[in-house]
Amino acid sequence: MEKGKFGFTAFAENWNGRLAMLGFVIGVATELLTGKGILSQLGLM
Repeated sequence: MEKGKFGFTAFAENWNGRLAMLGFVIGVATELLTGKGILSQLGLM
């Protein structure tokens, strides 16, 4: 098994953080463009 590909490694944590930041930015941009919150867009509010 290759080192650094599975589990709580720096490699995995870096990618997790990057994807979380990307998702947050996309969520905020969507709210700004539509004028509705994320929950409202999903029909939960």
